[in-house]
Amino acid sequence: MTTQPEQVLENNLISQLISLGHKSVVIKTEDDLLTNLKTQLEKHNKTTFTASEFERIVIHLSKGNIYDKAKTLRDKYVLQKDNGEKAYIEFINQDFWCQNQFQVTNQITINGKRENRYDVTILINGLPLVQIELKRRGIELKEAFNQIQRYQKESFASNNALFNYVQIFVISNGVDTKYYANSQKQSFKFTSFWSDEKNKKITQLEPFANIFLEPCHIAKMITKYIVLHESDKTLMVLRPYQFFAVESIIDRIKNSNKNGYIWHTTGSGKTLTSFKASQIITQNPKIKKVVFVVDRQDLDDQTVREFRAFDKDSIDGTENTKMLISQFLDNNRPLLVTTIQKLNSAISKAKFRKQIEVLKDEKIVFIFDECHRSQFGDTHKRIVNFFTNHQLFGFTGTPIFVKNALSKKSIKQTTANLFHECLHQYVITDAIRDENVLKFSIEYYNVFKSKDGIDDTKVEDINKQEVYESDDYLNTITNYIIANHNRKTHHRTFTAMFCVSSVDVLIKYYELFKAKKQAGKHNLNIASIFSYSPNQEDAGANGEIPEEDFPDINMAAEAASTYGSIPHKDKLDQCIADYNKQFGTKHTAKDGNAFLNYKKDISKRVKNKQIDILLVVNMFLTGFDSKSLNTLYVDKNLNYHGLIQAYSRTNRILNEKKSQGNILAFRNLKQNTDDAIALFSDKNAQETIIIAPYEEQVKKFNEAYKVLMGIAPTVDSVNDLVTEEDELEFAKAFREIMRLKNILASFIEFTFDDTYMKEQEFADYTSKYLDLHDKIKTNNQKESVSILDEIDFELELIHRDEINVAYIMRLLAQLKEATPKDQAKQKKQIIDLISGEAELRSKRALIEKFIQNNLPKISDEEDVESVFKQYWEVETRKALHELTAKESLKQDKVETIINDFLFTGRMATEDVVIEALKKQPSVLHRESISNRITEQIKDFIKTFINGID
Repeated sequence: MTTQPEQVLENNLISQLISLGHKSVVIKTEDDLLTNLKTQLEKHNKTTFTASEFERIVIHLSKGNIYDKAKTLRDKYVLQKDNGEKAYIEFINQDFWCQNQFQVTNQITINGKRENRYDVTILINGLPLVQIELKRRGIELKEAFNQIQRYQKESFASNNALFNYVQIFVISNGVDTKYYANSQKQSFKFTSFWSDEKNKKITQLEPFANIFLEPCHIAKMITKYIVLHESDKTLMVLRPYQFFAVESIIDRIKNSNKNGYIWHTTGSGKTLTSFKASQIITQNPKIKKVVFVVDRQDLDDQTVREFRAFDKDSIDGTENTKMLISQFLDNNRPLLVTTIQKLNSAISKAKFRKQIEVLKDEKIVFIFDECHRSQFGDTHKRIVNFFTNHQLFGFTGTPIFVKNALSKKSIKQTTANLFHECLHQYVITDAIRDENVLKFSIEYYNVFKSKDGIDDTKVEDINKQEVYESDDYLNTITNYIIANHNRKTHHRTFTAMFCVSSVDVLIKYYELFKAKKQAGKHNLNIASIFSYSPNQEDAGANGEIPEEDFPDINMAAEAASTYGSIPHKDKLDQCIADYNKQFGTKHTAKDGNAFLNYKKDISKRVKNKQIDILLVVNMFLTGFDSKSLNTLYVDKNLNYHGLIQAYSRTNRILNEKKSQGNILAFRNLKQNTDDAIALFSDKNAQETIIIAPYEEQVKKFNEAYKVLMGIAPTVDSVNDLVTEEDELEFAKAFREIMRLKNILASFIEFTFDDTYMKEQEFADYTSKYLDLHDKIKTNNQKESVSILDEIDFELELIHRDEINVAYIMRLLAQLKEATPKDQAKQKKQIIDLISGEAELRSKRALIEKFIQNNLPKISDEEDVESVFKQYWEVETRKALHELTAKESLKQDKVETIINDFLFTGRMATEDVVIEALKKQPSVLHRESISNRITEQIKDFIKTFINGID
């Protein structure tokens, strides 16, 4: 059977969209697009525009970037009509989303940096709001995504930039179909399949189009379920499980007074879901207040920041109970964020309770973040007793069932008894299947071995606390972590947490890490935080994770007065003193405010990868999100929701290199892990949640190696690949090798000796793979189109942080001291190493030149680094001068562009780049010249600045 051609797929889709209610329209050029836009806006606004009036509308629509245009779309435009009157022009009806004008067209041609034709476009009121790109069956879906990425660079922003109004992209090869929001920070990892309410994916294009592209539904997605992220200036669209959760809450409020809860697994984006639910609920005139409740001060601040990121004017945090009361009484504030502690004070303390009694009969909706928290029970009773017209909704990633209730005394502690029924469910197996979170790699390390290597006793049979706190045990674990941390975190590309059973044990571990660092055994950045509550209990014994408490900020004076009597306070002070010395901070833990600031700073530095290992007892094991954290070392008992919550700190999606969350357990948690997975997904979910063991990964790698050998049986045979199709097949085959090697590398026992592939062979193929990537980049600069443009080379998978310029300097020093016989061999090894490292390839010619011309003149190996530094400064100045002379640029302006890029991470705009020219170009050539210069500046930064210490 032949593969269905792309044109047939396109024709069938257009026919289907017409049958759904989209009207067919022929649009081939931007002029056609503008003509149709005028007609459709007139129809939608029940008016007519003169040519000059429409010109003013087009000028208004042309302004701004993707984010600005998303706001323009949703705002009405005040049109100054030719007769002097004002008219309010609506671009989309958000309240009655079905009452818009829907059209479909195809093959619109836009001339930008290159001429591009877009597959299928859905127009709403004449504006292109949905763009669909198709690939024939059998082509990987990512190629359609990459094609849209190319359009973003080449033509979407050209002329009047009306295609920057696209809100949702759809990509499909007929078999797989995904959607995502239009954003300047696009990543294929954040594309989504649509699914039904039971989380069954709808991947085929035809059923997807019937549901998702039906006029009312796509308009609802655009008007109700796209979030404009204020702080990032980007668009986000809800995933299907988020959509169904919000819809279920809205339906429950509309048709019932019952409560409900949403079970969405940790890491699936509950904050975005709860924000959108809260936002829509506040639009209901029958609702007096929506109160979003979190359970700790730091989460309060975090939630406020995230909510403000979605809508800066929608929300304000409550710093104390008095402020909470004033916001309850403020009729202009429909949405509040507060902690459960302050809410409890508001309804239990007489002076506060009396003030808000005027609201007790009003319709109040409470939304609880992480409603599995243990202390919720008493507050729940007070809320339902005080507010007579309440409705409560909870979000949780790990509900409390009878089996995992923290106390067995009463069944009323379960989530269902507090919130009634589960309105929508999206469990960890769903999230992993949809690639919204990562799988776990769990390794159990048995410390207790006899001298001959045979297990002397099983870990699960040793439960005595003194064994786990013995010096030998703690020293063995510390050494093991130091020895294997680089492997687990890809040479500190990622960070780790180490959770232990008690504060006493934490202190011992901290001192061990500190002493070994002072002795030169490691150079890891270690930090620690633990509760300074006077009530110290060893909760690690039963596997539960209670909320580590610390004084409310209103009780700072009381905390300060009792601080001197708190156990371990000297050790906490010392940990903070070490931290202050390391990072130049001035933190203390004298009161709740000070401790909270210390905690916030640690959180920020873990996320920024300034801390390699964070030592904790219970803090940070729930509610803490860091995409850069990939490893959890465990030396404590964990079970049920505590175990899933702790493990889930590691499995946030980040990039290709972060392929799983690593759990390294020093206790035997195998049965507890199995029980927790069974409770929160199903008993057969192990294979879905936990990656295959080492032996299975080796088999997968060897199978991928066989595929590679079928395409390029030797390294030199890569040079003989005739067509681009052959080169594409090689790139895909080696990319799969890279992905699997990336997973294997995180296993402690990994060695290439276990695979069919030799390590040098991997390095040689890597060099050929990078040659192919460089070839594509060169072709792109010549503006030639290649099918190889449509593959993501995923270079981060072969970037090795340990192979940097400093490392090369050490090798050059060794080369200097080598015998003439060994020098040629070592020189080749260095060049091969540079060729196989993506970050160093751009520096290869310069380093080779240094080896050839400068290295022989150096008399002392210790001078290699300083001479190289001088050499690099000269070459950098020369290259900058050549760039500015070649392009007739003002050197000071270029230096400013480079410095700004290094500081902000954002490249200069077209206007700034053009201002750097000594002579201004014509409007016709402005864009192409700016693009060319921008690429040259990026290449300069990559070659001469990135990776140079």
